Amino acid sequence: MKTNKNFDEELQNRIDLAAAYHLADIYGFSDIIWNHITCKTSSKKNTFLINRFGLRYDEVTASNLLEIDLDGNIISGEGDINFTGFVIHGAIHQTREDLSCVMHSHSRSGLAISCLKNGLEILIQDSAMFHNRISYHDWEGMSTNTEECDSLARDLGNNNTMILRNHGLLTAGKTIGEAFMLMYYLDRACKVQIDLLNTNQDIIKPSENLLEFAAGQYNHPKYQLGKYEWPALKRMLDKNNSIYDQ
Repeated sequence: MKTNKNFDEELQNRIDLAAAYHLADIYGFSDIIWNHITCKTSSKKNTFLINRFGLRYDEVTASNLLEIDLDGNIISGEGDINFTGFVIHGAIHQTREDLSCVMHSHSRSGLAISCLKNGLEILIQDSAMFHNRISYHDWEGMSTNTEECDSLARDLGNNNTMILRNHGLLTAGKTIGEAFMLMYYLDRACKVQIDLLNTNQDIIKPSENLLEFAAGQYNHPKYQLGKYEWPALKRMLDKNNSIYDQ
């Protein structure tokens, strides 16, 4: 199923979401069969798409994604879901109508930073977008209770990125490409911080004023996350003959 202008919104979302799973696997955001990337089925439905439990990220395709409602019920598709994915992602899909895609990962560097008391330090240009724009959610054990939905949504607030303490990373975007690129830069910021801590050298830390200025620069339409990167990333998948759009 190659994309073209005649495809409807739901099918396009399925293709792009499946592509995100394959790219997450390539960039180290997958965890065998665990974790999730979800997106709204379409602007016409109050449901979202999620991976079928038991599949590796590289096995996810547009057609085997499951459609579930905001109560966690499977609306279409064959198979089961991991309920923790519904709790974490459903919390955001229910409360943030401005967001279409939610991505969660247990990347090694993300896990490490999630355990640091002071969390992520904004040290490089590419992490400036997170300055004063990242939330934190305290670990409550495995997310198997829908009561956690309230605290997840409350802690995310109006931000699009969140560190789940002792757990991992979460990003969300108006598009699948935006959520993916936020995860890309968030994970890289975590990696750089770990690298710097291992040097035992003095670290140059940008001033608050400079960081706020740089963060504001990312609001310019020219730097809209995912707008230009997403088509390039999908071209890479197609070049590598990744099977995601079937």
